[in-house]
Amino acid sequence: MNTRQLPTATNPANHRHDAVLLGADYTERLHHLEQALSTLPDKPEETPNSCLRALWHMAGGSALSVAAAHDQALPALDAAQLTALDALIARRLQGVPVAYLTGCQRFMGLDLLAGPEALIPRRETEMLGVAALAKLREMAPWRGAAQVIDVCCGSGNLALALAAAEPMATVHGADLSAEAIALAGRNVALQELGERVALHTGDLLAPFHAPEFQGHIDLIVSAPPYISTAKLDTMPAEIIGHEPALAFDGGPFGVSILMRLMRESPALLRAGGWLGIEVGLGQGSAMQQMLRKNASFDAVETVCDASGQIRVLLARKRDMATANANANDRG
Repeated sequence: MNTRQLPTATNPANHRHDAVLLGADYTERLHHLEQALSTLPDKPEETPNSCLRALWHMAGGSALSVAAAHDQALPALDAAQLTALDALIARRLQGVPVAYLTGCQRFMGLDLLAGPEALIPRRETEMLGVAALAKLREMAPWRGAAQVIDVCCGSGNLALALAAAEPMATVHGADLSAEAIALAGRNVALQELGERVALHTGDLLAPFHAPEFQGHIDLIVSAPPYISTAKLDTMPAEIIGHEPALAFDGGPFGVSILMRLMRESPALLRAGGWLGIEVGLGQGSAMQQMLRKNASFDAVETVCDASGQIRVLLARKRDMATANANANDRG
């Protein structure tokens, strides 16, 4: 990744200055994107302007995320670089995601490598990350070092964000896809977090059957596949045509993996540890009820998006020894 420093352009006034400075090379391409680009609601950071800025930097030799490109002044491009820019714009209009064209995506303040090996990190997963980090920080004063597992870790975005934000956390990321784990490994190296982030390839929690994990984990987080198999073909071509289907397919009803996590995570969590999961639109209430009925958990919390939809669920592992003692006392 090119890390050379560029002059900053952190506000719209500076963006307008870029447009004036670069003239028709910029304004004509921006107008083209404004007319032709279709954006998706799950990528609110992407607009014709932000897309053009990221691709402009890419053509100029700097691979930047959309968020990072927003903060950098645009360089002048020569004729060959403008040709390269037009090729990038053409691919974007054909549906290739910006993050795959630049190879970069920002997540919870970290600029990470992105590629077709893994799902592009979304804002909904940042909601899970923020909620999970709050739980880690609640534990820190009395717990000290925390053990975290990120299931279906993809590019490693959630595992790395938690490790970067909480120095007392050791994080294990796991994914069924060896290709996703390879990408996550490159992100671990990029962020220099190899001492506290370990990666595993396997089916959900299968890599953690060893005794050192059983009953010793403080936090399990997951942004798993939660789209029903039948709906995959109805998803926008930009998503299903480019991002890995494995990262979306949640089984016949979209909740197969969510339900497995609810069943399998209690064996790994210590008493008072938390399970945090991202859920799909319309799934929150049903999954909340399932967690409340699960005797392994004694508290369930929700995080809603701006429209009031539950997108994150958090459940605390019950202290079964205390619960059994209380039951015996009542008996």
